[in-house]
Amino acid sequence: VQLQASGGGLVQAGGSLRLSCTASGSTFSGYDMGWYRQAPGNQRDLVAVISNLGYTNYAGSVKGRFTISRDDAQNTVALQMDSLTPEDTAVYYCNRIRLRVGEYRPLDAWGQGTQVTVSS
Repeated sequence: VQLQASGGGLVQAGGSLRLSCTASGSTFSGYDMGWYRQAPGNQRDLVAVISNLGYTNYAGSVKGRFTISRDDAQNTVALQMDSLTPEDTAVYYCNRIRLRVGEYRPLDAWGQGTQVTVSS
């Protein structure tokens, strides 16, 4: 399985970006999907989840600003990011996820991720 996140870039605070995730060698259909991010020196955090049925959940830091969506026919998952702040600067990754012992765990090896940089 190869996961590929794209769509990152440099944007000013208050701006928007739309990330996309695709995969080769696997299907997203039937799986919960998640977007993670990792800032320098920090752990990788789960920021958005979409269930296989389309239910969504967000970390408090992005709730109301980020929107996760999926298109199983295209085998893609997107993350629309609005009202970006410098604190959103990080490398963003996607993964198939599964709820285990009350916590979501990634299922696949991490892809390269996509860099998002928000300037003040």
